[in-house]
Amino acid sequence: MAAFVVHLALRGRTVDLGYRLGRARAEQARLREVKRVLSLEAASYETPQRVEMVARSLLGMTPPPPERVIPVRGYTAPPERDPASEAGSAPPSGERQE
Repeated sequence: MAAFVVHLALRGRTVDLGYRLGRARAEQARLREVKRVLSLEAASYETPQRVEMVARSLLGMTPPPPERVIPVRGYTAPPERDPASEAGSAPPSGERQE
């Protein structure tokens, strides 16, 4: 009789842990999806088009007039780059391109 009571107690505990595990896995899946969505959103905030749109619409910024631009001696601006054509060709951050 005592063995049967112990068996029922262990069986109840096993079922309870199974339900808790299921809820934890569902929460983990939900959090992974939230992380994926937030990563995409964060990446969209880093694009130059997004920065320009926010600067113009929310902050009211405009390009400076030519008389406000002061060239710096000894500095040449890097050429405009097309991010689509350079995908994967940029060196890892921190390394110099020679």
